[in-house]
Amino acid sequence: ISEDKVMGVAGALVKTGLAAKGYRYVNMDDGWWLKRRMPDGRMLIRSDSFPSAAAAGGKGETSFKPMTDRLHAMGLKAGIYSDLGRNTCSEAYPAPDGWLPQGSVAEREVGLYGHVDQDIKLYMQDWGFDYLKVDACGIRAYGKDSGPVTSGKYRRFDPLIDGWSINRTDIAGVRRLYRDVGDALQRTKPDGDYVFSICVWGAANVRAWGKDVGNVSRTSDDLGPLWTRMLENFDSAAGRPLYAHPGSWNDPDMLYIGAGDFDAHHLTEAKSHFALWAMLSAPLILGNDVRTMPKVLLDIVGNADIIAVDQDPAGNQAVLAYDADDVQILVKTLANGKKAVALFNRGIAPMDVDLTAEQLKFSDAGEIVLTDLWSKRTTRFKKQTKFALAPRETMIFVAAGTRRLENGLYLSEMPGRVNPAVDGVTVPEPDPSLFRMQTWGGTQGNGAHPQYAGWGGATADRTPFGQTLDVAGRTFASGLGVLANSRIEVRNDGAATFTAEVGVDDSTSDKSHPTTFAVYGDGRLLAKSAPKTWSDKPETLVAKVKGVKIIELVATNGAPADALPTVIVWGNAALMN
Repeated sequence: ISEDKVMGVAGALVKTGLAAKGYRYVNMDDGWWLKRRMPDGRMLIRSDSFPSAAAAGGKGETSFKPMTDRLHAMGLKAGIYSDLGRNTCSEAYPAPDGWLPQGSVAEREVGLYGHVDQDIKLYMQDWGFDYLKVDACGIRAYGKDSGPVTSGKYRRFDPLIDGWSINRTDIAGVRRLYRDVGDALQRTKPDGDYVFSICVWGAANVRAWGKDVGNVSRTSDDLGPLWTRMLENFDSAAGRPLYAHPGSWNDPDMLYIGAGDFDAHHLTEAKSHFALWAMLSAPLILGNDVRTMPKVLLDIVGNADIIAVDQDPAGNQAVLAYDADDVQILVKTLANGKKAVALFNRGIAPMDVDLTAEQLKFSDAGEIVLTDLWSKRTTRFKKQTKFALAPRETMIFVAAGTRRLENGLYLSEMPGRVNPAVDGVTVPEPDPSLFRMQTWGGTQGNGAHPQYAGWGGATADRTPFGQTLDVAGRTFASGLGVLANSRIEVRNDGAATFTAEVGVDDSTSDKSHPTTFAVYGDGRLLAKSAPKTWSDKPETLVAKVKGVKIIELVATNGAPADALPTVIVWGNAALMN
């Protein structure tokens, strides 16, 4: 990276009109640093690549302030990169062209560890950056037997992340270090005008705590310009709609439009990639060189209607309304009451895909109008309609219709207002439902195994382990599935009544320990069930919540810590006006 590249991309964002459509952060990744100066520990910039940094800093000093000032003057914002440990990803996995920090062992320690407050103040206050990405190679790749350490170039850092072994990862330690960075950001920029990007690749059970610490949380390993890699990254976020909300988003990594399987010769794949990220409410980060982007790809990433779906102010990540290995249907409730819907053909053969009013949570009786966000054509239907999808194609629409709940919304329609504050998971599990691609280094070993923590958490319209919601033989098409000993927070927005039908799911492993369901409003008990065990019929809970700001859904049982998990259901959970 260099100043010429950064400013050239910034100019291209403005010239192409992408900046006016919302692409306003210009983010630098690894490689900008020269060294950490000793003995004061101040970071020095590679001034041969960023000449304005040397001109502004004075003798022996460097500063990014001239560059960030220029970006701000263009109406843009500036992003910078660091690492949670002493050293960075580029030092652990160096590229052939070098670009590594220089100097002594101490001078090459350019990560945040041991310098959090000093560096955060420098980057966000003195240099004027608006976005900070914090990687985690420094707490993973520098163990005593690692190449970087045995070479003598870097100090040992006993890993907090042990490969992708969840049980051998210090989840609390990783969370604590990221929280320290978040606290430093709040002290430095108390107005909250920044983005804190957590990049721990779905490890360390980040699903459960990333939403409470940062603004953007990576859910998977790095994306690559491969269709199969896109599937894996998409899957890592698609099942987590309840773990995203305004102010904190799931991040399946940048868009790879413009390269490999998503270049100008693969427009179907490029359009799918973009539409799916929009349905996930994921950050839209362009990973290609905008300066040379052909118009046919600019038209994809500049589609204002699809950008609006991604940026919809309701902040609801799409929920999987239909889920299979070859076809998925995603539905997202928009702030204006309409629905965005995507029909995704994951496979290599043409597919006929049915879309139903039930999947949209619309009434069967009313007319539904679909507007295709690629072609702008409209389709009208009642009850259900059919589409023919080409291999790897994603159709994306905005749907208008009559809501199934005339005077309210199911909680699974508004995941952006639902926070699994405690999801009942005591032993994080790798998620077996993710697509698994050929590993990065080839096909040595015995295969690609599930890596990312995330199985067993709170889920919309299905159980934590992917089953339908069933209580005593009764199926609920809408609801929340979660484990017992959980607490779900719901942000109320003027609704008068909360309703749900509660019980223990038929799929639960623990059939003996009774679970009690309770509803609280701003800390006050509003409704409570009788203790429910497996095979008990669902019980209806109704709570008056007018004027309540935060509704809490609490499910507790007396099972010992080593008991099998109890899967419970908040069936048809809804807020009514």
